[in-house]
Amino acid sequence: MRAEQLGVWQSLDRLGYANAFAVAARAEALGYDTFWYPESAISESMALGAALLHRLKTMKVGSSIANIYARDPMSAGNGVRTLNALSDGRFTLGLGVSHAPIVSGMRGHAYEKPLAAMRMYLEAIYACQHKLGQSTNLPIMLGALGPKMLALSGELAQGALPYNVTPEHTEFARATLGPDRRLVVEQKVALVKDASEGRRLARMELTRYMTLPNYRNNWLRLGFAEADLAGEGSDRFMDGMVAWGDADAIRARIQLHLDAGADQVAIQPIMDHALIAKGDMQPILAALAALQPDEEAA
Repeated sequence: MRAEQLGVWQSLDRLGYANAFAVAARAEALGYDTFWYPESAISESMALGAALLHRLKTMKVGSSIANIYARDPMSAGNGVRTLNALSDGRFTLGLGVSHAPIVSGMRGHAYEKPLAAMRMYLEAIYACQHKLGQSTNLPIMLGALGPKMLALSGELAQGALPYNVTPEHTEFARATLGPDRRLVVEQKVALVKDASEGRRLARMELTRYMTLPNYRNNWLRLGFAEADLAGEGSDRFMDGMVAWGDADAIRARIQLHLDAGADQVAIQPIMDHALIAKGDMQPILAALAALQPDEEAA
């Protein structure tokens, strides 16, 4: 596995900013290519990106993803362009349509048809930059799951950032995007050998996603049944979504994504929330890094 094929996905809110910056610095030292982070209800994507870029020397930074309902297209275009001008081109703006309960219930916007809303937003970004006399060649990727949003990622963006997916979805995404667009996938990992513990951690992490239609629809397209998504979720579903086991077992799952066409896999270590808040995921990062500690010291 080459260093550019591995990234880290993590929520700065969950870690707390001080711990998140320490984890990001450790990931940079271990040779991970990109630190990917989400936008939440209590944080702002561009501000988080700026803070990470300021603290990291060479590691790339990417939003995964920024909510299109959180800022207008001109602000989004100016933000990605400004952050890259200030960081020697290290920032990627991942954009997504989010979920209806978040957009309407928390942000107070009308949740539009996802595909039409994203197309309009992207076209407005490029139109604004053109009017400003700026380049429209911006490092923008989309949080895409279904075939139409993946196709749009290939048409109007530089690639796709699928989240909560399997290697089978990665193969489908690559075929839909074509060979020339970037594909970065998120993969949850748990460095535990016991099946019951791996599945407990998987359920702890996935429960909050299992009621969201965007994810449920995609999982059903991938071959999971309604029974897999009922209640606390089936063992089959948990094993399909979270790579648990020793470092070799987790690397094997990462390799499946790469073999299926991913340019990069962004690992999201999962563990009990109290440990996450302390930043105790750093041993997982060291175990899975392309650059091992002895090479780092050299």
